[in-house]
Amino acid sequence: MSVVPASDPLLVLREYRQLAPWGLRDLATVAGAILDASGIRPINAAACAYPNERTIRFYVTRGLVTPPEGRGTAATYSYRHLLQVLTIKLRQMEGATLATITKELAELTGDVLERRVASALGPGVPAPARLPLTGRDIAPRGRAGRALHSLLAHVEPEPQQLSGGRWHRVPVARGLELHVHEDHPLARRGVPPKDVADAIQLVAARLLGEAERQPPAPAEKDQLQPT
Repeated sequence: MSVVPASDPLLVLREYRQLAPWGLRDLATVAGAILDASGIRPINAAACAYPNERTIRFYVTRGLVTPPEGRGTAATYSYRHLLQVLTIKLRQMEGATLATITKELAELTGDVLERRVASALGPGVPAPARLPLTGRDIAPRGRAGRALHSLLAHVEPEPQQLSGGRWHRVPVARGLELHVHEDHPLARRGVPPKDVADAIQLVAARLLGEAERQPPAPAEKDQLQPT
């Protein structure tokens, strides 16, 4: 398993195009998670980095965001809507007014808009499977939150017993490490160790989130025990 160079922010951003369309709630969640994971901090302290359903509806009313397909709960939002919301929030974080942003958006084509968002987010733009959608009181939501499940669904089943061969150690987090056999599809297909670690972190975060919402249970033999 070899280490690959840092991904092009534009190519990473384009991965979200395959995950659209979204509902309004998912659009707000995905946009906020991208901004949070990118590590960008506002120059304008009054700018909120997290869009919500109400603010996106306001953007549509003001003409900053194009209307969605459909109405009400059936309304869906595309990749372009995501780019528009990200552009608005990024420019607000830089101190731009809504009037200025409205004028800028009217003059931008889709390709230019995409490149500007990728440039503003920089190398911190996260791949969909790395979105921190489990850090709140919800399980992973939307297509982005299910990206990991899509990946795992295509992993080939492995035999119960493996004889010989090498094992790759993949550090995931403090106190958590994954061992991947060289015959496993993840190793054979050259999936970078960092991507594997990010995927496991997403699963671990979800499990911890679910565990924290459950009352403490007595120790059972199938629970994790010290060795």
